[in-house]
Amino acid sequence: MASESKVAIYAAIGGNLAIGAAKLVAALFTGSSAMLSEALHSVVDAGNGVLLVVGLRRSRLPPDEDHPFGHGHELYFWSLIVGVLIFGLGGGMSIFAGVNRLRSPEPLGDPAWNYGVLAVSFVFESITWYLGWKAFVTEQRGRGIFETILHSKDPTSFSVLLEDSAALVGLLFAFAGVWAATSLGIVWVDGAASILIGVLLCLVAVVMVNESRKLLVGEGIEPGSRKWIRTFLRADRTVEDVGRLLSMYLGPDEVMLIVEIRFLTGEAHDVRAAVERIKAGIQEKYPRIRRISFDTTALG
Repeated sequence: MASESKVAIYAAIGGNLAIGAAKLVAALFTGSSAMLSEALHSVVDAGNGVLLVVGLRRSRLPPDEDHPFGHGHELYFWSLIVGVLIFGLGGGMSIFAGVNRLRSPEPLGDPAWNYGVLAVSFVFESITWYLGWKAFVTEQRGRGIFETILHSKDPTSFSVLLEDSAALVGLLFAFAGVWAATSLGIVWVDGAASILIGVLLCLVAVVMVNESRKLLVGEGIEPGSRKWIRTFLRADRTVEDVGRLLSMYLGPDEVMLIVEIRFLTGEAHDVRAAVERIKAGIQEKYPRIRRISFDTTALG
């Protein structure tokens, strides 16, 4: 993983812990459910950052007899857990707190606490968002934001950015709720803001869970990459026919590819030379494809 992603994760952990504590103090002094939701959001984000670090470290464990292809899927597993926690603890608890406030609306205390914490939080969240954006940009490779999220094989590259983006939007919701409740006297808006924060977190969680799920169950390379490899194989002078291209991401930077192929020649020397030439050509174009095997029996 790029060093930018590491910096983004560690910065997010430290920032969220400090911000979460400040939000919790403001929520206790003012009774704002929106601020309580924001405090939960920050604490959950900090815990999620820790889990991502755990996933990163475990994914780098070397292969062993029980895990001959390494532990790369550990990162996908822990990213899935992070998504579930965001949905249940972050989103679910925020919606629960908002519903309770709507049922029993109460005037808020001194809003100065809330405004001060929100202002400081916005500054720190903006910094962590920028660091997350720098890490995300390295994964874009000319693609759009949503396209990059859908095609990224490194959950850490978009998880931090999604969480920080949700945090910034959540701060705006919280500010609107506090302002409407204290300045306009519309107390129920504070509860509504908490519900909106919860829904926002649930949406982020759904994206993270879905992307991690696809990778965890064995997602392969993109159709465009498969098309290029198939064309490359058929252009080789020793190749008679190409069958299926079976691929799977073993980790963000490691792909296994099995090629069903039939060569024109049966001479061991010629086949060995063709295999080495083909491997070199594919890996020059796609360095992530580190393991390439050839199945010469599947096509008969």
